[in-house]
Amino acid sequence: MELLTRRPPSPQTRDRVCRALNVAVASLALLLTAPLMIVLAALVKLTSPGPVIFKQARVGLDRRGSRGPEAENHRRRSDRGGRIFMIYKFRTMRHGHSQAQVWATRDDPRITVVGRFMRQFRLDELPQFFNVLKGDMNIVGPRPEQPAIFADLREELLDYSARQRVLPGITGLAQVHLGYDSDVAGVQRKVELDLEYIRRRSAAEDLAIMARTVPVIVFGKVWM
Repeated sequence: MELLTRRPPSPQTRDRVCRALNVAVASLALLLTAPLMIVLAALVKLTSPGPVIFKQARVGLDRRGSRGPEAENHRRRSDRGGRIFMIYKFRTMRHGHSQAQVWATRDDPRITVVGRFMRQFRLDELPQFFNVLKGDMNIVGPRPEQPAIFADLREELLDYSARQRVLPGITGLAQVHLGYDSDVAGVQRKVELDLEYIRRRSAAEDLAIMARTVPVIVFGKVWM
């Protein structure tokens, strides 16, 4: 008797399932963390003058491979590596300091006391759940980079632009395995993990990465 093999889901079906999972988890997370975000917003406002939410341009999904008018319009514009969107974070730096597109370091003197606490537990990233609902990001995916830094890294690293084939994420395979990077060699290691994630991407993989993110946030543990 001939054995019937189950066909794997199409990339389009996989993308829809992954997107639905990410939106569902982001919606639940917003409901659960709403009281905490109110407290954090108050702390930012009371301890440092300036806006509560920090917005910054990031490079998102590259739709040049898609069909239709959107793809045609994208090709007419300058190639910036992907659609530019505004990422949301709780402000962790003193307002009025230079917003030059450079790598932030763990001991950056611009960081406020409350900002340092939020960064330690990644709480400044909570507003990015709204980015997920808007369609700019997923919870899981390669971290989005600033346009100027993206342009430099695309010139230095051969496969860097390939990360833009999927929506960027709040967390990802690279973030649960590696800590902060401060040089191109560190970025290269993360790119390799990002591309590995894209190759084996699925709803189950996203759930596994979400689960592994919890000890990274709470204990600062990375999965070597």
